[in-house]
Parts: sequence; C-alpha cells; structure tokens
Amino acid sequence: MEAAAIAHHDHHGPPPANRSSRADPQTLGMLLFIVSEIMVFGAFFTAYFFLRVVNEQGTWFPINGVDLPVAVAGVNTAILLSSSLTLHWAQTSIKNGNRFGLKAGMVATFLLGLTFLFIQINEYIHVGIAPQDNASSTIFFSLTGLHGAHVTIGLLLLLIVTVRAFRGHFSAESHHGVEVPGIYWHFVDIMWVIVYVTIYVL
Repeated sequence: MEAAAIAHHDHHGPPPANRSSRADPQTLGMLLFIVSEIMVFGAFFTAYFFLRVVNEQGTWFPINGVDLPVAVAGVNTAILLSSSLTLHWAQTSIKNGNRFGLKAGMVATFLLGLTFLFIQINEYIHVGIAPQDNASSTIFFSLTGLHGAHVTIGLLLLLIVTVRAFRGHFSAESHHGVEVPGIYWHFVDIMWVIVYVTIYVL
C-alpha cells in the first residue's frame, strides 16, 4: 500500500492514454485517413452519377467518336490487382521471418504499381480528349487523376518500405511498418476496381 502511494506521488504529467481500443494508433490513424479519402472520392462519384442518372441531357462515352480504352484499362486493372498479391506475399513472408520473400515481394509490388501509373499517363496522352472538352471528360480525368495521385503517394510509401527492407529493417516480431502502408495500398487497389467498373464498364 505504501509502495503504491509512493508510485502515485512520483507520477508527473497527465495520466496515460486510454488504450482500451484494440487498434494501435498507427493503424487507426491510417483507417481514419482512408475514411476521409473515401469521402473525397464520394464527392466526385456524386458528380458522375448526377451526369449519368439525374441529368437526362448528360451523355457518356463515346463522345464525338472518342471512346474510353476499356481493354487497356482492364489490363491495367489486372496489373494493379497483381500488386496486391505480391504485397500480401511480402507481408506473409516477413511474418514468417522470410526476408527474401519480403524484399522480392516489395520490389515486385513497386514495379507493378509503377507500371500501372505509366500506362495511365500514356492513356491520358493518347485518349483523344482533354479535361475541358465537356462534362464527361472532366469527370473522367478528375476521378482517374485523383486515383492516380493516390497511386503516386502509395508508390512513395512502398519505396520507403522497400528501402528499409533492404537495409535489414523488419522481422517476424516487428513488421508493423509493412502492414500500415499495405493497408493504404490495398485501399488504392480496391478504389481502382470501383473507378474502373464505374467509368469504363457501366
């Protein structure tokens, strides 16, 4: 009893934070960030659905003989989804203490993401429309460009994780730095599937 009183007397500053939440602060912060980004995408999807559903005068592609490259975007979708598989391989590998699998998986994930971004930029160059041409092209460039910006951020995170992996960071006991960026990358992949189906397929 006396020892507890002394320990209480020696404590300075605010009481320790309540850790009743099962999610650690980094993971919770990433999840909250993703929720905010979903709201941003939601604003652009609202404009899209207004054009295609609410506004009866609205038109979608093809416009003036220009159509969206559905097949190319489909291949690009497969590339991005493959990057989720290689990232999962990297995450599973480090959990099992396999450093080669971590490094190979991270390199493969980064290169697949970079390939996706390169094909997206090449599509912009050859698609035959500009953002200011009409409402449809504005929404197309806005949604795909917003996603492209998220891919760029994700690639920076993947690059940091890859460099750290080659420097000997992470282990079977300590791999949180791989998991949190992985959550973001999986979100980017899922969001692209929604963008692809909505913009290119429907």
